Amino acid sequence: MKIAVGSDHGGFEYKEKILKFLKDNGYDAEDFGAYSKDSCDYPDVAKKVAQSIQNKECERGILICGTGIGMSIAANKFKGIRAALCGDTFSAHATREHNDSNILCLGERVIGDMLALDIVDVWLKTDFSGDSRHQRRIDKLEDV
Repeated sequence: MKIAVGSDHGGFEYKEKILKFLKDNGYDAEDFGAYSKDSCDYPDVAKKVAQSIQNKECERGILICGTGIGMSIAANKFKGIRAALCGDTFSAHATREHNDSNILCLGERVIGDMLALDIVDVWLKTDFSGDSRHQRRIDKLEDV
């Protein structure tokens, strides 16, 4: 599975830790920036990650900013993207199983780095249930 990973300056440190975690655990990860702690605009990075999923270059994405809120708002502007802001492992599991989320958003200033890695791990290992009620709801998102 190829994972697109991106952050703004507020999520740079976690992005680096997550990229290492992904590589250490056998995932193919692509870094879409930021490439330093210099100030940058989160919508630009969210766009690159979302488009990599839209064009099937990557299967899933992870976006990190200070709170995760800006990234989730920006990513969800793109058709077919279901970005979920998670601050706990239960939500990470549920958003994959029920919502088939394809982008995970995290807030570096909100959660600890070990929790962030646990959330990433759970989110990547959880499959969509495929249950008809969940699929019906996802299909309705495409109509809005």
